[in-house]
Parts: sequence; C-alpha cells; structure tokens
Amino acid sequence: MFHGLSAFPLTPVNETGIDEKAFVTLIQRLVAAGVDSIGALGSTGNYAYLNREERLRVLQLAVHSAEGIPVMTSISAIRTLEVLRLAEDAQRAGASAVLLAPISYQALTNEEVFSLYEQVTSSLSIPLCVYDNPGTSHFHFSDELHGRIAELPNIGSIKIPGVPTDPEAAKTRIKKLRGSIPPHVTIGVSGDSFAVTGLNAGCEAWFSVLGGLFPQACLNMTRLAQDGFADEAERLSALLEPIWTLFHQYGSLRVVSAAAEISGLISSPSLPLPLQPLNPSAREYLKLILNNLQE
Repeated sequence: MFHGLSAFPLTPVNETGIDEKAFVTLIQRLVAAGVDSIGALGSTGNYAYLNREERLRVLQLAVHSAEGIPVMTSISAIRTLEVLRLAEDAQRAGASAVLLAPISYQALTNEEVFSLYEQVTSSLSIPLCVYDNPGTSHFHFSDELHGRIAELPNIGSIKIPGVPTDPEAAKTRIKKLRGSIPPHVTIGVSGDSFAVTGLNAGCEAWFSVLGGLFPQACLNMTRLAQDGFADEAERLSALLEPIWTLFHQYGSLRVVSAAAEISGLISSPSLPLPLQPLNPSAREYLKLILNNLQE
C-alpha cells in the first residue's frame, strides 16, 4: 500500500456535478499501467469541494474500478466528527487505507493535531497515512510530532511535502525523519518535482499528482529509482521540468485538469467554482509541452 507509485487521479467536477464516466476512465488508465496503489480524493481529487455523499460515491467508483489495486482515500475535514464519519464510509466502501491532513479554519496546536490522529486511529481497521501538507493545511509538523503520531495504532506512512533539491541534503532529511518514527512506518514523497530526489534519498513511495494522469511515465521513474538507477530517474524527471514549473506557477490541480482536457480524457469545465482553469496562454504552452513529450 505504501511502496512504489501511488497515483492520485483528478476528480472531474463542475457545477453540474461529478463526471463519473470520465473519472472511471482515469482509474482504468491507472489499472492498465499497473500502478502500485491509487489515491482517490486527494487534493487533486477535489475532496475539499465535495460533500460527504459525493466523496463516498467517488470512492465507490474508484474501488469498483481498481480491479484489486489498493485504493487510499482522503478523510480530511475541518471537524473531527466529520473525519470519523468519513473514516467509517471509507472502511465500508472497501478502501485499503485512508489519508488524513490536519485541516482547520482556526490554527491548530500540536496537541490538537495529535488528538485528532489519536481519536481517528483508535477506531480504524485499515492503515492511515499522515498527510503533511503545509501548503494547504497551514500546519507544520515537527519530526517530534511525527514520531508521536507514528507510534499510534494503524499508522502506516507519512506523506511529506517534498525534500531538499540537493541529493545529499535530501538523504540527510529523510534519515533524520526516519530516526523519529518506527521502522514499519514508510515515508512517501509528494510534490512531483521533488519525487525522484526523494525516492533516491530513501523514500519508499511517491504519492503522485502527475501519476494520476500519466502513470506510465511516473512508473518508469519510480522503478528506475527503486532499482538503483538514480541518474536515469533524475534525467527523466528533468525532461518534465516544464510541467513542474507550471505546477509551481499555477498549482498542480489546474495544470493536471487542463492536461486531461487537452488529452481528450475529460470535458471542460472540470473544476468546481470558484476555481478557474489555466489562462489561455498557459494552456497553449502546456499543449506544446505535451506535444513535445509525445514526440
């Protein structure tokens, strides 16, 4: 569940509802590529813009279409009560794991975050991945807090936001975090531009946005890093630098939704308001990037 490539597909949604057919098509692409796991309803999966019933429906579609590939789903919500309800839904729907970020309107303290994970894990029968995503949660985990949470039952992995770009500094970072957590808890890197560096530094998993749309390319990089071909994995990642740059400029969700539309996999509009699509010039540049990558 927490090793290799975990692909996080977009959930195409607009003001008329969820495009279920397009979502299933995206899942089928991941199955055909043979990803190690599927991350439904991550940030790219628009979980924050869906109600409980919509989230359950998307998860059911993912599990049903995954053909046995493990599916992890986000249970993040502002109130602990809602998180617990989402955890119940996830377990009943057949999710193999859950993903939880400490999101909140009010700034959370370390003790409040620890209490959240303590309450949720006490009633889980499946593993939980801690989602360390300060860019959206605005909460910054310390290694000490990661260590405390990782000792709780059913903690399986930590999804970190990235690693230093320098390979040696990345190895130092992963080694330091690993020294704070039990050996059974894996470390997975997100932030696609950092992914190969993270894998080469010792992360066991890549929680990938781009892998949810172009799984084969991301699988190739993952397998190279896992097999010790660090330089070749870095070379392939460097070829995607124009996409990584767009991710940093406009956010990966907007870029991936536009790429899916350009590729004919989903219809436009594919984002819930108030989110807006890429501007026309950025979209044309992305189209050029995708054409060049296919050549």
